Amino acid sequence: MDELKPLYAAGFAVGTTLFLLALLRVGQRVLSPKSAVDKDLADHNTGRQLFHVGQVAGVFLVAAASVKNCVQGKSWQHDVLWAAAFGAMGLALVVVMGRVGTQLLLRSRTAAEIERGNAAVGLAAGAHYLSAGIIASYAIAGTKLHELGLSLLFFAIAMLTQFVFVTLFRALTTYDDADQIQGENLAAALSYAGLSIGIAIIVGTALDGDFTGWATSMRGYAEILVLGLALYPVRQFFVQSLLLGAPLALRGGKLDVAIGAERHEGMGALEGVTYVAVALVIARLT
Repeated sequence: MDELKPLYAAGFAVGTTLFLLALLRVGQRVLSPKSAVDKDLADHNTGRQLFHVGQVAGVFLVAAASVKNCVQGKSWQHDVLWAAAFGAMGLALVVVMGRVGTQLLLRSRTAAEIERGNAAVGLAAGAHYLSAGIIASYAIAGTKLHELGLSLLFFAIAMLTQFVFVTLFRALTTYDDADQIQGENLAAALSYAGLSIGIAIIVGTALDGDFTGWATSMRGYAEILVLGLALYPVRQFFVQSLLLGAPLALRGGKLDVAIGAERHEGMGALEGVTYVAVALVIARLT
């Protein structure tokens, strides 16, 4: 792919972002007329505000990926077609999988809790949408119809991987994340959001690169995912023992008590930010 002229790329970035934001707004007005970004950000419902922040962030990531991976600079008509097609698909994937992720977490109570103003649920739900946006931004690539299907398949594999990893890592906690988040425990939501986003970065990094055949691509995918296991010792040993000075523990410990029982938001933020930081290091080094 030839290097794009800066103004050409910037124009497509702005146009694609506006197009996807407009699609998001239209979709919300059709599917959920009582809830829209402009209305919800204007009221005092923190849960809905955090929820929409995750959605909008996901849209920006998808728009950037659509321009980077689909715009070639040879024909503006060709570039508009494929940037719009891949961008619209990416937006649909973010909306659908963000919703599925929150439903799996909160067992169909997400909408009611957000409507009630539960900031913890809004943060966790927003993180799901952002995580889907991160993965979609890595999966979306191409300028042909079969590449559209390939992107969809890789996105499905990556989202399944992310769900498995999040489920396994949250089994490390001695408290129930869903119950704590439903109970407005913002510390638990901060921890959960950081984990979800961190794993999405690692999974997305594993997707990055040209498709060179299933065997080679999946082997490279698995090799990077193994690095995601570093999040476990980081939580138990680096954060809990080195930073907090607590005894070594394979499961539970001071961090779980601080988040699950004491609702210490600083501890939750520390754990969540550490997950994201480690994921960014892995992405940088691979």
